[in-house]
Amino acid sequence: MKIQLENVSPHEIEKRSFEIITEELGDRVFPKDQELIIKRCIHTSADFDYADNMCFSEGAVEKALNAIKNGACIVTDTQMARSGINKKVLSRHGGEVFCFMSDEDVAEKAKKSGTTRAAACMEKAAALERELIIAVGNAPTALVRLYELIKEGKIRPALVIGVPVGFVNVVQSKELIMETDVPYIVAKGRKGGSNIAACICNALLYMMDQDRGY
Repeated sequence: MKIQLENVSPHEIEKRSFEIITEELGDRVFPKDQELIIKRCIHTSADFDYADNMCFSEGAVEKALNAIKNGACIVTDTQMARSGINKKVLSRHGGEVFCFMSDEDVAEKAKKSGTTRAAACMEKAAALERELIIAVGNAPTALVRLYELIKEGKIRPALVIGVPVGFVNVVQSKELIMETDVPYIVAKGRKGGSNIAACICNALLYMMDQDRGY
């Protein structure tokens, strides 16, 4: 069997990918402010389940964009997510990206309290005197601790991106975040990952660069 390849130039690959995604979605229609995020999640994962499992609190995208415009920082639970976020665009608006997983004080605190480093990272984030977007793509323990800190009034993020992947407490941790009154973008179910967390952040940043992109 002869394999037929599409003749696509390197700089048109992403454009063609989004055309294919749009074609395969057929007549599916998404809210204008959510469409780019959903399609970027599909583009990153090649998984069309994200067309159905992405949940947005009311006004979450607009609130996140306003926060970025005002210099909000992003805190992630993995170095992989941190490395994937477009820091150049974020810095243009006065923000930075943080991941505290490798910090010695975080490791020490986690050891003393018998919890995970990811949970301790959320406590360190709560001490930052900055407006924050929290992007969790790996550790449900980070979302659980974040939920507790929100309930305790110790942190109020401008947005929580809750997309940890896995099996243990993953679904439950996402549901907890969706019970708060904090703006959120959550991938319901077991799917997610650091790459998805980063791509959602980047989708928001691209909207800023393209006059909000919608």
